[in-house]
Amino acid sequence: MPFHEAIRLALQQIRVQKLKSFFTLLGVMIGVMFLIAVVSIVTGMGKYMEEDFAGRLLGANTFTLRRFPWFGNNTTEEEWREWQRRPRVYHSDVELVRNALPAGTRYAVESQETLWATSLYARPRQIECHAVEGDYFTIKKYDLSAGRVFTQQEAELGSPVVVIGDEVAKFFFNGLNPIGRELRIGGMPYQVIGVIEHQGNLFGISLDKTAYAPFNSPLHRLTNPRGDIDGLMVQAPNDVMMNEAMETTREVLRAHRKLRPGVGDNFVMETSASALASFEKVKGVMTVAGTALPAIGLVVGGMVIMNIMLVAVAERTREIGIRKSLGARRKDILRQFLVESATLSTMGALLGIGLGILAAKVISWNTPLPAAVAPWSLVVATLLGLGVGVASGMYPARKAARLDPIDALRSE
Repeated sequence: MPFHEAIRLALQQIRVQKLKSFFTLLGVMIGVMFLIAVVSIVTGMGKYMEEDFAGRLLGANTFTLRRFPWFGNNTTEEEWREWQRRPRVYHSDVELVRNALPAGTRYAVESQETLWATSLYARPRQIECHAVEGDYFTIKKYDLSAGRVFTQQEAELGSPVVVIGDEVAKFFFNGLNPIGRELRIGGMPYQVIGVIEHQGNLFGISLDKTAYAPFNSPLHRLTNPRGDIDGLMVQAPNDVMMNEAMETTREVLRAHRKLRPGVGDNFVMETSASALASFEKVKGVMTVAGTALPAIGLVVGGMVIMNIMLVAVAERTREIGIRKSLGARRKDILRQFLVESATLSTMGALLGIGLGILAAKVISWNTPLPAAVAPWSLVVATLLGLGVGVASGMYPARKAARLDPIDALRSE
């Protein structure tokens, strides 16, 4: 029997027994649906972390000097206690590092804290406040929709001026031009001089509910009362110069803190790669865990297909006898039932792929979780469906092929 003829007969049987066929492919469909949905969400999170999270929070060719890591670490209690014993990073450290950095690099100081803010036009609200210095807006690639950033003179004098995010502007100055108006942060008045273009959010956290003032302004005493800083960002033109800047920073700071050879650093320099390293481990665990349950669904679906095909063999025993008496060979019967089983399973897989993509999109529309369909997952899901059909249909097909034609014709 030609292969296309076997497929035609399989589709004909599916069409005749629609309800039974639907319940037969249901297990495979559900298993594949969850597989596609989970892989899409994990893949989307990976792209999101690489392109948005790391790129926007850490920057390209950029590292941040900190007391201890801020991103992607599952720490033990012992590690946390060791971090707490580390010396803080102060502005005096910034001066040492800045003077030693290679030409062409940029630097920025940042200290941040969630503080209460208010204006004459809105009720008090908490916003993310940053006391910054250096090339902060350039490194972060922040463009302004109105106004300007603070000047070098304003930064050195610690003038009470502030650049605000889009959400802060809309909330505290709804329907008004915020430039030149007063925004009080922690009880201190600041003049708004600029508004940053809309930045969106990361995992549901708004990047527009922010305010930026000079590091030397009174805001620094609220973000870091001890006089330290949260981080020193350094950006180089390329990867090679970034590695050079990191080594220079390490040498300068180790010498300043009198760390002997063999003693580990009591500080950390975070890059986008180091921040994403731990996420890659989490991503692998999520992928394995997320595909385990769909695999169970596929096994159950395969068992259902096997049982249904055994029932089909019993119901069509006389048909098998007639075909054999007319010259059908064992391999023809075997092929017919295998193709029918594989067709059922593959159709379930295709339906599951469509539902999985839809489920991933619905999740991304209604939650902060992103979703991106991985092309390889579509191929794997289709092959899984085909494989489950062939594996689960093998025993019923062999049983049908081995029927004695005389006994089969006597069957009622």
